[in-house]
Order: sequence, then structure tokens, then C-alpha cells
Amino acid sequence: MKVMIRRAEGILSAYVPKKDLEEPVVETERDSLWGGWIKLANGWVLELPEMAEDTRLPITVEARKRSDAEA
Repeated sequence: MKVMIRRAEGILSAYVPKKDLEEPVVETERDSLWGGWIKLANGWVLELPEMAEDTRLPITVEARKRSDAEA
């Protein structure tokens, strides 16, 4: 699914256009963000693609939502 990652006022958030959903990121697997998972405030866990650490935000990426069994 397409997800826009952005940082506004120091807070990292994810926006999913198809669901019209914007949630703050509450936990990340890696400090660099890319290539690991992020957890949103609503409980969703999204797998993000590998990208360079210095990738500028905002950016739209193809992410995969983990099922509850994987989380």
C-alpha cells in the first residue's frame, strides 16, 4: 500500500491515502527508519522499504502492513 511518511513539528507520521488515515509513528525498529518496521498509534505495523538514511521527507513509499499474527 502507498504510505506517505512525513515529519511535522518534530513528530513522525504516516498517511495512508486509500484509508484517509493519518497516524503518528509511536515506535520504530531502526533509528534510520528504512528497511524495518514502524508502529502507528492505531496499532498498525508497517514494513518500510530499504532506502538511504538521508532520504528526505515527506516521501511516498510502498509499505506492507503486517498481519496481527506477524506483529
